[in-house]
Amino acid sequence: MLSRKEYQAAHQERFLDELLELLRIPSISARSENKSYMQECAELVKKRLLEAGVNSATIYPTEGHPIVYAEKMIDPSKPTILVYGHYDVQPADPLELWTSGPFEPEIRDGKIFARGACDDKGQFYMHVKALEMMTNTGTLTANVKFLIEGEEEVGSPNLATFVINNKDLLKADVILISDTSMLSMQTPSIDVGVRGLSYIEVEVTGPNRDLHSGVYGGAVANPATMLAKMIAACHDENNHITIPGFYDDVLEASDTERAKMALAPFDENEYKQDLGIQHLWGEKGYSTHERTGIRPTLEVNGIWGGYTGEGAKTVLPSKAFAKISCRLVPNQSSAVITEKIIRHFQSMAPEGVTVTAIEHHGGEPYLTPIDSHAYRSAAKAIETTFGKEPIPVRGGGSIPICSLFEKELGLKIVFMGFGLDSDNLHSPNEKYDLVNYYKGIETIPYFHQYFAEGQ
Repeated sequence: MLSRKEYQAAHQERFLDELLELLRIPSISARSENKSYMQECAELVKKRLLEAGVNSATIYPTEGHPIVYAEKMIDPSKPTILVYGHYDVQPADPLELWTSGPFEPEIRDGKIFARGACDDKGQFYMHVKALEMMTNTGTLTANVKFLIEGEEEVGSPNLATFVINNKDLLKADVILISDTSMLSMQTPSIDVGVRGLSYIEVEVTGPNRDLHSGVYGGAVANPATMLAKMIAACHDENNHITIPGFYDDVLEASDTERAKMALAPFDENEYKQDLGIQHLWGEKGYSTHERTGIRPTLEVNGIWGGYTGEGAKTVLPSKAFAKISCRLVPNQSSAVITEKIIRHFQSMAPEGVTVTAIEHHGGEPYLTPIDSHAYRSAAKAIETTFGKEPIPVRGGGSIPICSLFEKELGLKIVFMGFGLDSDNLHSPNEKYDLVNYYKGIETIPYFHQYFAEGQ
């Protein structure tokens, strides 16, 4: 029988081809016109799980997009690992900024370029191939369950109902997620937490129609100008968020945790060069890693109104809009923060315009203990394949379902992400390094081994 290393080498090209097939499906959960592609993607995930060796795989319909559940049970006395991931992806706009088609994956410079390459098709598929590898080399040491959803990028609105109604089905000893990043392949790390999310949309309305900016400009409040002023007022001169009560529940990171974060290597010039910027920006008194990990934020995700087509049109718009999101840290509640933001924008409405705001979706922050057997198993697995002990860091992104998993299933979560912050997640030219993809497949079986050994 082949060793895992030999098996991976023999099937490496197929592992890549299968991922590329998955990436060709435009499974954009936010677009209703893509509903058929969501079903197609779920069907392919189910097929690949069965081929990888699961005992059973089922597609569960929801009020939105389907959930794929599968399991490989080898011995009820052995521990069970529940793998969570998502097959849905973000919209690919703006399309003109992609070097190659977002759903026409290309390999360039040892990297896969496609929407979903890293977030999260490439990362959850590592677990499918790891299972295949363990099954076919006789090295599977734990039971494995898969929960792969199609709505993570829109806030997982139907997964909570599924989890609550299927607690027995989802019984396990730990949840393993690969939807996060590492500092680098030279400096491996493990995310010990993710931030929560509050997402709203603001609409500012002025006159009952678009107006000629020469005839009416200077006499009528411009909704776009008023909206810009309100957004600008959300930060003070120290880039501190000014919404009343925004920081009331923030769990401040300890000096010890901040000292550990400071050990992570960081080249500010390289960071700026990669982003094409001259200066960094953020809350005064905190480092870049702290601003993206242990501090809450408020960002404008989109803003529009009036004429945005080719050429010029001198118009004073009737309406202006903005999509605004906040990343939240432990002890902050998405419901509380959403209410505060909406109330704040409504209270700031200048004379001459009206302001309405609606909630899109949210999610809670999550921290995982680093003294648990599960975390130590992940750290040991990474050290085994990378030759270095991983640094614990906090991730800046959000995985909305994490807090509900712990509440309803009573399970802790371990994050074993193999992406990089520079992988252009949610941006044009999203990528995933082949080295990272294969390293993930190599490393995941060691987590199963070490976790099973300690149970």
